[in-house]
Amino acid sequence: MHRIILWLVVVVAFMVSLVVPGKPEIEACQSRDTRVVAPYAVTGYWVMPRADPCVTRRMVEAIHAIGGDTMITFGPRFSAREDPDFADCLVDGRPCAEVPGVRHVYTYVTSEEFGKGLLRCPGLDRRIESRGRIFYRVSLAGSCQDPVQDLVLIATDGDGLGNLMTEAAAYGMTVFPGLPAAPQLAGKPWEPDTAHTAALTAFTARVLADYRERFGRSSAFGGVYQSFELAMRTRSAKDPIIELYAAQHKVVAATLSGKKIVVSPYIDARRGRGFPPEQVEQGLADIAATRAGLPMAVAVQDGRGTGKVPVHGIQEAGAKVVPRLVPVVGDVSNAQAYYGATRDYIEAAARRVPSGVELWVNVEGFEPTPVDGECGRVDPLPLRGRTTKSRIDQQVMAAGTHAAKIISYGWDPFFTCQARYDTPSLADDIVNGWRQPIIVGASRKEMNGRPGVLVEGYNLRGGTLRFDPQGVVVKQEWYEKGRLESAWAPYVPSGPWTSITATNETGHSSTSGYVIR
Repeated sequence: MHRIILWLVVVVAFMVSLVVPGKPEIEACQSRDTRVVAPYAVTGYWVMPRADPCVTRRMVEAIHAIGGDTMITFGPRFSAREDPDFADCLVDGRPCAEVPGVRHVYTYVTSEEFGKGLLRCPGLDRRIESRGRIFYRVSLAGSCQDPVQDLVLIATDGDGLGNLMTEAAAYGMTVFPGLPAAPQLAGKPWEPDTAHTAALTAFTARVLADYRERFGRSSAFGGVYQSFELAMRTRSAKDPIIELYAAQHKVVAATLSGKKIVVSPYIDARRGRGFPPEQVEQGLADIAATRAGLPMAVAVQDGRGTGKVPVHGIQEAGAKVVPRLVPVVGDVSNAQAYYGATRDYIEAAARRVPSGVELWVNVEGFEPTPVDGECGRVDPLPLRGRTTKSRIDQQVMAAGTHAAKIISYGWDPFFTCQARYDTPSLADDIVNGWRQPIIVGASRKEMNGRPGVLVEGYNLRGGTLRFDPQGVVVKQEWYEKGRLESAWAPYVPSGPWTSITATNETGHSSTSGYVIR
């Protein structure tokens, strides 16, 4: 039950080993525990690759223990600017970039060690060990004999991605490494700098060729994640991010036939800054059009963590926004602050999911700002706070029945941090509360000629359904398990809305009610 806390202890031990001179390296990792002890509705997480294989093992084990089967990494930034981090990169005492005919030098800081699939031009392309660090130098020239060429200098802190692939395969999990992220346009960091798209796609092809060679036979290699973010809304006919997607995804299709591309666009319901739900259908179609024939998963960011979208029930449009959203939109009603709630946007997206696309939902596992005494993210900015298991349950509810998969950003630090050493993490709270039912859909349904209510969700088996505000508790009379669990009870809702709470056969109850009209 407390294996996740154990994992944190291992992380602390690892960090100590980095700063204590002469401390010996871990020679052998603790044996794997492949049990799933608390299968939760969220089955995928963004993670940070770790250079230490034992830390990686403990992280993967902790995610797997709560039902995780998918891990996603962000791709490092493909930078067009000079980077002082590369001063240590020397070849025969000279800077690595001092090569005849160099036109532009790009840099790339990552957590992976590449193989021979990255290196093409003998002597020029090479792995470099310099001043105790590992670098790579890669030419992007069309031919090794070209007199003018662009160079990429790569710095790595170890083979974190390789470690992640190894452990994921051992636990029967899937990894989607992030594609190299495009350089950002100066003054408009939300847009890619298209002047460097050709160099980016050439480098992407080299990285993916190396992935094909190193991970092509691994059961853990599911595809790639598109690291450059965009809004899932109506866009102009000539949109630079869509053009970037099309160019980079064409390279993916040419190099990794049949692999899946994962994209996680955001939605923004804030009045005056965001957009209404009616725009997401076209936004989804535009993203899907870039998949170059590959399968694609569009994991919509639900917006609750950033405060861009609320997760309130359909009866709460006129209610005040919850306190954690006040710093983002002010002390106003939901209707005054937002065009709609997460459920409205997901339902709009689900109306017409393009062929070849799966609709996933990315529930943001954090709060917009931290409060006193709360752990969270302090770097990079902006500051974010830790949320609760019941809040995540509400986000899963809002995802509804339409999500083929629910994933979350991000595992570390939001699911692992602790306010104090003796307090539970969010992952610990999931371990302790995973049996609590979550209703994600409800409808009126006759069964054997009797009127009633059918609910869908997680951990519903046995027990009762409570209908509020009437306060009526009715025993379940039918249950079935499929992609989602279903349960039925004979009850006719009355009034303008009804909130349904489930209590299952283990005695656990929903942390929030699901509301139907």
